[in-house]
Amino acid sequence: MPKYTIEKLQKKANDIRKDIIKMLVAAGSGHSAGPLGTADIFTALYFAIMNHDPKNPFWEDRDRLILSNGHICPVRYATMAHAGYFPISELKTLRHLGTRLQGHPERLRLPGVETTSGPLGSGLAQASGYAYAARMDGKRFRVFCICSDGEHDEGNHWEAVFFAGKYNLSNLTVIVDRNNIQIDGHTEDVMPLEPLVDKYRAFNWTVIEVDGHNIEQIIDAVEQARAVYENPTVIIAHTIPGKGVSFMENLPEWHGKPPTAEEAKIALRELRTLGGKIKSEND
Repeated sequence: MPKYTIEKLQKKANDIRKDIIKMLVAAGSGHSAGPLGTADIFTALYFAIMNHDPKNPFWEDRDRLILSNGHICPVRYATMAHAGYFPISELKTLRHLGTRLQGHPERLRLPGVETTSGPLGSGLAQASGYAYAARMDGKRFRVFCICSDGEHDEGNHWEAVFFAGKYNLSNLTVIVDRNNIQIDGHTEDVMPLEPLVDKYRAFNWTVIEVDGHNIEQIIDAVEQARAVYENPTVIIAHTIPGKGVSFMENLPEWHGKPPTAEEAKIALRELRTLGGKIKSEND
């Protein structure tokens, strides 16, 4: 992929947010908060961090990205389209009958999607298996796994945490979307996760905390993870669910619903204004 400045990455993330809104309106269903909140993370991964080739999605030495919380797939689809995996116009087929862009990603439908995701808590086990197999085969690609904070309620997630820590899977980097909400409310009310940093450290993980909307911090954190050779790394990215759309931000009710057509107009207007501010802030 071509190299982008931080300003261009910020603008790309904003464009991706706009497409997420358009996709959700066209679908009439889907998740809003998580996709908007992770747009900066996906932008950093696809345009500044991962080794991948949209024209050769099965390239053997590509980095692998496992999306555990598959319901936030609108952000992955939008980012992949902007990266050149398929036409941006296809985004409006989200959740339509027969589309490649299912409500949860399907590996066999869309080249560039490594795993079929849906059951929460499963992604880290899949990513750990990839990383373990890569070590056995002497491969040097990295495995990235994005997971939500809410799916830390699942026991199988912690089994994978134990496994990766035991086998010192230093080729594995996990990014936790720490947005503090899940479908039933705020995470600390549903099932408290803190002290999350201490829990990972207790199982032999290197922990890095970042502002999940600061692309430069995200890139720097991954570079730090590349330098760790003794254990896996988890990047806890503090994000705002619904980022960029004022009436969605930090509200659990936007976890799993799309905007109406009128709400989408307001959201897109706010995002266009935000896009204009990016340039002025970097001048």
